[in-house]
Amino acid sequence: MNIATREEMRRLDKMALDKLGLSGLVLMENAGRAVADGVKATLGCVAGRRVFVLAGKGNNGGDGLVAARHLENDGAHVRVFLFGTPDELSPDAKVNHRILTAAGGEVLVVREERDWQRVKMALPFADCLVDALVGTGAQGALSGAVERAAKLLNEAQRPVVAVDIPSGVDANTGLVSGPAVRAQRTVTLALPKPGLLLQPGAGYAGELAVADIGIPARLTAELALRRHVVENNWVREVLPKRRVTDHKGDAGRVLVVAGSRGLTGAAVLSATAAARSGAGLVTAAVPRSLELLVAGKLTEVMTLGLPDQGEGAGLVDAAVETVLAKAAQSDVVALGPGLGREAGTQSVVRQLLQQAACPLVLDADALFAIANEPHLLGKAAAVPVITPHPGEMARFWGMKAAEINENRLAVAQQAAEEWGAIVVLKGAPTVIAYPDGEVFVNPTGGPALASGGTGDVLTGVIAAFIAQGMTSHQAAVAGVYVHGLAGQILARSGDLGVLAGDVAACLPAALAGILGQCGE
Repeated sequence: MNIATREEMRRLDKMALDKLGLSGLVLMENAGRAVADGVKATLGCVAGRRVFVLAGKGNNGGDGLVAARHLENDGAHVRVFLFGTPDELSPDAKVNHRILTAAGGEVLVVREERDWQRVKMALPFADCLVDALVGTGAQGALSGAVERAAKLLNEAQRPVVAVDIPSGVDANTGLVSGPAVRAQRTVTLALPKPGLLLQPGAGYAGELAVADIGIPARLTAELALRRHVVENNWVREVLPKRRVTDHKGDAGRVLVVAGSRGLTGAAVLSATAAARSGAGLVTAAVPRSLELLVAGKLTEVMTLGLPDQGEGAGLVDAAVETVLAKAAQSDVVALGPGLGREAGTQSVVRQLLQQAACPLVLDADALFAIANEPHLLGKAAAVPVITPHPGEMARFWGMKAAEINENRLAVAQQAAEEWGAIVVLKGAPTVIAYPDGEVFVNPTGGPALASGGTGDVLTGVIAAFIAQGMTSHQAAVAGVYVHGLAGQILARSGDLGVLAGDVAACLPAALAGILGQCGE
């Protein structure tokens, strides 16, 4: 599903009006009906229920006025609090104000302090509130009457349905600069907005519903939008399918170069996840002095000892030749989980990045090794996949992790374009960016994945998908989705206590659910 910024939505609305002659009133009617449906989904039957609509002066308020009319028709007791005079309404909102009042709808224009007191007293007695104050065009902190109204909405502590986006949330970034409405449900119009998917905006939006308001798909295609939400059907289409005649050699070979003293678990998790994601043959290449230890933790995965300084103290240059020889027999190399940050190990990483002939997935210490030389990514034989968390990405840019999180889409997109890499920026939500500017926002995952080692599992999943014939681009997106879904399945028993090994073990269930092979 495409994602549209506020600027892209303006263009899309204009195209609908200018190219197709669609009336703004038609779009508003469809939007308002969808909002009314959102209230019904929140309350169930609305007959006899009290629904109060807080409407601003723009088209967002007009959508609220239409919703009020439809809810009245369904038997709800509806009252509209209008923050602005009827003369100040946008043209289409003004029409719907006339229709609503002519039909006997109750509209209170909030002007005087006594009007504000009526609003404050009424809201806590509503069964549902509708936030139609401001839409996606608003930028910066709320102010004046709208700010005060947003505060009252939150203080009422009643279920809120937001029109298009909760008032106070930036549509493009999800940032909240001041008071913002906390909705139980948001009915966003035509296409989801980035701010509804990124934190903290996603936390204010509640359950998200995308409403078709009648803009033809052809117009959306003409815009050639570059941002998308990952969807289950897309993942199902690209996932590898086993043939009856397939054997282990047909299911892909993964080489995991990982592990160091105190971090052998990272190698085990990545290798196990690759096997759990369908790879036919997986080899964990670890420092020679640690090979027996790692082999004791793995049953289905082969091991390969790499020349090191002894006692797991780091790789030496001779390891490059060993890895390259095995990589020549592999479909993909996962490089970096728990590999360590010794100077020799970093040298090995940089050499492998430039010499390996097969696709690479880089994580953790492999990213540390090139933090000051991201241009090396452009020297890889195939477009590499990198999987930084915000802290690792911040090291690349000389920024703080908080700054990365405030600009997740833009940072991932710029990094992918500049470095010629597929960037998997992990977090809430994880963002996947291609070098050509395409960006995907992943909807799966959650706090159950907030446990050490889950990133190592993700590296193994992506590598396994590449080994089974998916492009690196497809594998990065599908891998993140499947990994997140495994976390969600585990979270059904609670978010706390989920371990990375649990996530790896749950990958087959997640895959089966996507492929329709079980009831998940």
